Amino acid sequence: MAVEPMPKVDAASSPGSQNGPTLKRGAIGLVGVVFMVVAFSAPITAMTGNLPVAVGFGNGLGAPAGFIIATIVLTVFSVGFVALARHITAAGAFYTFVSRGWSKIPGLPSGVLPAFTYMTMEAGLIGIFSAFADQALSSQFGVDLPWEVYAVIGLVAIAALSHFDISVAAKVLGVVLVAEILMLTLTSVAGLINHPDGMSFTSLNPVTALSTNGVAGGVVGLGLLMAFWSWVGFESTAIYGEESKNPKKIVPLATLIAVIGIGAFYTFVAWGVIVGNGPDRAVELASGANPFDLIYVPTAEYLGPWAVTVFEWLVLGGSFACALAIHNSAARYLFAFGRDGLLPRRLGTAHPKHSSPWIASLVQTGFAALLLVVCSVTGSDPYADLFVLVAILATLCLLVVQVLCSVATIVYFHVKKEHPETASWWRTILCPLIGAAGMLYVIYLMATNMEAAAGAASDTLFFKMIPYLLVGLLLGSIALALYWRKARPDLYERIGSTVFDDGPAGSAD
Repeated sequence: MAVEPMPKVDAASSPGSQNGPTLKRGAIGLVGVVFMVVAFSAPITAMTGNLPVAVGFGNGLGAPAGFIIATIVLTVFSVGFVALARHITAAGAFYTFVSRGWSKIPGLPSGVLPAFTYMTMEAGLIGIFSAFADQALSSQFGVDLPWEVYAVIGLVAIAALSHFDISVAAKVLGVVLVAEILMLTLTSVAGLINHPDGMSFTSLNPVTALSTNGVAGGVVGLGLLMAFWSWVGFESTAIYGEESKNPKKIVPLATLIAVIGIGAFYTFVAWGVIVGNGPDRAVELASGANPFDLIYVPTAEYLGPWAVTVFEWLVLGGSFACALAIHNSAARYLFAFGRDGLLPRRLGTAHPKHSSPWIASLVQTGFAALLLVVCSVTGSDPYADLFVLVAILATLCLLVVQVLCSVATIVYFHVKKEHPETASWWRTILCPLIGAAGMLYVIYLMATNMEAAAGAASDTLFFKMIPYLLVGLLLGSIALALYWRKARPDLYERIGSTVFDDGPAGSAD
């Protein structure tokens, strides 16, 4: 693909300038951005949902070390990612980074894939939210309602919170996130203190992550896949750059805090849970009839039954928080496409009072509702089918775009030779290369372990369509960009054209 010269933005006339449709400046600070991103990763959902798969069917007691490996790979990738973020600020994130850093041709799929990912992921998270709500209310109050009732409640609440500027959602997410982290920490500390089989550090040795450690039928790739899967959404820091108080400083710092902080926390929790159960019982519980027991059993034993009740409510709150964060990311991609004129301009309209992407937000709510209606009509399970399959598709889409972003970093700094003050052999060449290689390896893990990760949902039509959807979106977007370049140069020039700022990093350096 050709490398295009980067157009300069006229701050007086750009649709993304202060005179055009912009989102609310200074609405969110460093803590708020970090909360949005960590809530997107949903720590309590990742630990209760992904960790049992890694322990019971992947690398067993090596699961904590798998998180260490994932942390290293994603941190290396983030070094190049934040180098771009220091100079390009826009709600389009990957879409704008690749379009301006490399070329509009790979830039279009770098917007289409994340947009599709986030748009479908909200429906998947509403699905698991509905399943958790049904479990909590039926077990604690004997209330038995159709999952669709909880789905409507979740959709309406998210739409209402997203109508206002991003600070409102960030405050709600912050409360839920602090409670999640506190409860997971209590369980992990209790496990490390009691350690029925003794305190062991074996699980923290990265070599341990590369074997099944005696798990019958275990697959190393599946264990590592669950580790990487748990980070989906960390790149969304860049989406909030336009609304942050100091994007040149906040976005890079928030990205590194999120990646390293999430990794350290996941490793600690996984280690505490395995030590608290004992390695053998941990594998037994994780592969049993109720894999949630991997966390619930030691929680009940060491903290008391009350803690399991709290966990059930926090899992519910965590899935809602994750859906809210995903909704806001999807709305901002739609807003970026609308503002660039690639979709109806109305999508790129900011609310006159709240400066939120309110029309894009409403469209996203409608799209998520449509997917949930299809799920209901076809009799699909909102958790086992919708959530699991959407998560697999979403992870693949984002990994492909992260590879494109790594290439864009190298091109931007070393082919176009933009901002030589930031360019360096390790930051903008070596780290992007290693990051891209790591992402390609995880894509391989996904491709070779998809059926195991999908479980019962692997028999569905949606599962069989995943490779075709991914390739279709990728190649279709490239073909559309090539067509526009020849037949509609006006549309082609709009791809990734709007940035709030594209200049020196200033105080961020």
